[in-house]
Amino acid sequence: MKKIGLVINPIAGIGGKVGLKGSDGAEIIKRAKALGAVPESGAKASIALNEIAKSVPEVEVYTYPGEMGEAICKQAGLQTIVLGAKAKDETCSSDTVEAAREIVKQGVALLLFAGGDGTARDILDAVDGDVQVLGIPTGCKIHSGVYALNPRDAGILAADVLLGKVTASKEAEVMDIDEELFRQNIVQAKLYGYLKIPDDKALVQSHKSGAQASDAEAMAGIAEYVADKMEKDTLYIMGTGSTIAAVMKELNLPNTLLGVDLVYNGQVIAGDCNEKTILEHLSHYDKAKIVVTVIGGQGYIFGRGNQQISAEVIRRVGKDNIIVVATKNKLSGLAGNELYVDTGDEEVNKLLTGWKRVIAGYGYEIVMKVCD
Repeated sequence: MKKIGLVINPIAGIGGKVGLKGSDGAEIIKRAKALGAVPESGAKASIALNEIAKSVPEVEVYTYPGEMGEAICKQAGLQTIVLGAKAKDETCSSDTVEAAREIVKQGVALLLFAGGDGTARDILDAVDGDVQVLGIPTGCKIHSGVYALNPRDAGILAADVLLGKVTASKEAEVMDIDEELFRQNIVQAKLYGYLKIPDDKALVQSHKSGAQASDAEAMAGIAEYVADKMEKDTLYIMGTGSTIAAVMKELNLPNTLLGVDLVYNGQVIAGDCNEKTILEHLSHYDKAKIVVTVIGGQGYIFGRGNQQISAEVIRRVGKDNIIVVATKNKLSGLAGNELYVDTGDEEVNKLLTGWKRVIAGYGYEIVMKVCD
C-alpha cells in the first residue's frame, strides 16, 4: 500500500478575493470573513485528491482531523488514517507544523500541503530536507517554487510519484514577503530555505522573479500604447504589478500597485477593489476590459496575487476583452515559454486556454500559449 501525507491550511487564500492581499494573522482572517470571504483551500485541495484517487486507488493518506485533510480525503474516497487530536474550529501555523511533523514520521512517500507561502514556511520549519514535499497552490501570494502549477497538476504529479513515473527530486526555494509592507505597496521578498520536491518541470511552477532594470524603457512603451488604445465608455479593470502601474502613470492616474483599480473615461472610479466591488461596477457598464500583466519567472496572468479578478469577473468580461501586457525580458525568462491561469474554476481555466497576444512594446505583440 502506497503512503502519502496531506496537510491543508483551511484559511489559506481567504483574503484574496476580498482584496486583503494575504491571509496571515487572526485579524486579517476576521476581516476577510466580515467582508464575506469563503475558505477555498479545501475545495482546491479536493481537485488534487480526486486526481490521485483516479490513478492510485490503493493508497493510504495520512492526515489531520477535519478541514486539515480528513474531510477532503474521505470525500475523494481515499483510505484515510487520521492522526492528532480532534478537529479544531480554527487552525494556525503551529497546527500545520505539528501535523507535518507527525505525518512524516509515518514514512510517507510524499507530503502534500495546501496553502501559500506562509504554509510553505511552516512546512520548512516542520520537516528536514530529506522528506519529499509538494505544494497545492491555494494561497494569495505564491512566490515559492515548491508548488505545482495548479491543484490538478499537484494531484497528477503526486500520482506519478506514487506510481514510480517520477523518481528524481530537486531543491526548490521557499520564499515569502512581508504582508504588512505588501499592503503598503512594498514588495520585500525573502528566501527562507529549500525543500525537496519532485523534479518535473512541466508540472511545477518556478519561484517569482522581479523586473529587470532594463525593463523600464519597455514598460514605458507598453504603457503609452495601452493608454493610446483605451476606448471611451469602457470600464477598465486594471490589475496588479509594476507594468500596470506604468500604464496608470501614463494616464496620470493614482494607482494601487498591488491592488485592482477601476478606470472609466480617464478617471479612477474605484481604487484597491475586491471581487464584490468589481462585480457591482460591472453590472452598471455595458463594456468592460481587464488589463493584467505576467508574473515574472512563473508566467501566471490570473490566480497569483490578483484573485480579486475572480473567475466570475473573467466570465462576465469575456476572454476577448482581456489585455495582457509584459516586457520581452519577462516573457523570455519564462520556463517553457508559456502563460498560466489558475482561477480556481476549471471551466474558466479551460475558457482562457489557447493562444493570446501579449503587448510587449509600442505596437509590438508576442503570441503566447496559455495553459491551465
